[in-house]
Amino acid sequence: MYSFSFPTRISFGAGVVAQLPDYLKENALNRPLIVTDPLIRELPFFKKIVDTLKQSGLSPAVFADIRKNPVKSDVLKGRAAFEDDCDSIIGLGGGAALDVSRAVALSINHDRDLFDYDDTMGGSSLINQPIPHFITIPTTAGTGSEVGRSAIISEDESKRKRILFHPTLMARFVFADPELTYGLPPAVTAATGMDALAHHMEAFLARGYNPMCDGIALEGIRMIWKALERAVHKQDAASRSEMMLASLMGAVAFQKGLGIVHALSHPLSTLLDMHHGLANAVNLPYGLQYNQKGSEERFNRMAQQMGLKDGEVIPKALLEFNERLNLPVNLWQCGVREEHITELSELAAADFCLPLNPRPAGYQDILSVYQKALG
Repeated sequence: MYSFSFPTRISFGAGVVAQLPDYLKENALNRPLIVTDPLIRELPFFKKIVDTLKQSGLSPAVFADIRKNPVKSDVLKGRAAFEDDCDSIIGLGGGAALDVSRAVALSINHDRDLFDYDDTMGGSSLINQPIPHFITIPTTAGTGSEVGRSAIISEDESKRKRILFHPTLMARFVFADPELTYGLPPAVTAATGMDALAHHMEAFLARGYNPMCDGIALEGIRMIWKALERAVHKQDAASRSEMMLASLMGAVAFQKGLGIVHALSHPLSTLLDMHHGLANAVNLPYGLQYNQKGSEERFNRMAQQMGLKDGEVIPKALLEFNERLNLPVNLWQCGVREEHITELSELAAADFCLPLNPRPAGYQDILSVYQKALG
């Protein structure tokens, strides 16, 4: 017996963020806390959104004091900002802003220490209260966090990643407006797009039975393989729209699980502060090469969506794809050195994504993959 859930309400299309003031008014929400990051806070489109809300008679507050790899203290500061008379939360940005906004939402009516709710420690069973009205607005096409039900937050000192997960943490409404991605630098578009591709590929290969996620993952692979290169180099409206939709589909697909690629990538963010999408982009060819044995049929099905002759060529095709996107093709190009590999491998071998990888992987396996990826 299995349980599946795909309930998020989404308004998708160019310009849909203009619906935000009316939505808030219809739901009697007057003082939303907008959680974003320091860079987005200074961008013209963000200031326009805030001004539009004010002109509509609303009183938005803004919290943007977060790191690109967020930590617990970011969440606690966000909670203090919400408790200053706010009535709803809007997560606006990429993965970091959306993770913090979701964790802040959790913290409002749950008074235990934030990491008591760590899902890997059984903490999700303690999540038993409603969260404030929660809205998400993505500004990148990568993490898909806008439709997710989890937040990854690190410990301040050790930088160990913790996962907060529960169905009640899903956004009540998503405004997915591809126009908000038009100004992204090509490198960010490329890295976040490869993050989305990694979500689909790892979800399709993950252990377990979820044919709905499998179907979404295959379609997402097809969409990204077709649209990402164009979105990076030409940035036309059609490719940006395709990427935003494929990104949020990826977060739906990985309800099934992830695997070795994300296990390899998380420590790179924790220890070396590497952008998560970039880490996934570089690790994806090497992690999939490890996973080929025993998953040949699934690799062939992915290859069909990518227009490749068979699954055996996928790792090489991904390396070439990274080159066309002007992304690094090995970890050495990202500043990783041999002396980092032991600690990275220890963390990756204990990562919460690894148990659902289709092929078992222990410390020595992880070490070997890192060494190949080092270049």
